[in-house]
Amino acid sequence: MSATPASDDALHLRPEGPAGGFPLVTAARFRAVLGRFPSGVTVVTGMGERGPVGLTVQGFMSVSLRPPLVLVSVARTSRSWPVIERSSAFCVNLLAAGQEGLADVMATRGADKFADVRWRPSVVTGSPVLDGGLGHVDCRLERVDDGGDHLLALGRVVDLGHTDAVPGLLRFRGRYGSTGP
Repeated sequence: MSATPASDDALHLRPEGPAGGFPLVTAARFRAVLGRFPSGVTVVTGMGERGPVGLTVQGFMSVSLRPPLVLVSVARTSRSWPVIERSSAFCVNLLAAGQEGLADVMATRGADKFADVRWRPSVVTGSPVLDGGLGHVDCRLERVDDGGDHLLALGRVVDLGHTDAVPGLLRFRGRYGSTGP
């Protein structure tokens, strides 16, 4: 028995399911299940003609040691990403526990995101390195690929740094948490 999509947000992720049917995966179910996987919270920053830009990103991962590559997943609807993409460089800032407000500001459209944010330019690309984080990964943009409703940006790491002073900021089931007490 085949399931029919109940709405346009239904996804068919596998060609076969129980009894040869298609499992119905809605955006809501997809979000509910994958929201149970804790992920780190980052802010991707870059420099545009009018100054610094940034956006909050949960989809971040290391890809390769040789060469050093990372991947960020950016919503196609982002207004900051096109500015960063044009600059061909970005910095992934790893947020620390206590930086929930920073994550929220960088996720807000139309806000003056850097009005109250302390930062310094990265040594290699000049992209903003935000104060108080766990670390940063400065990158040159290698390429951008299609990722459905997101873009998958591959970056070559050109510089990085870290601190072990504080726990990391996480997202779990739609809420903030941390890696430590």
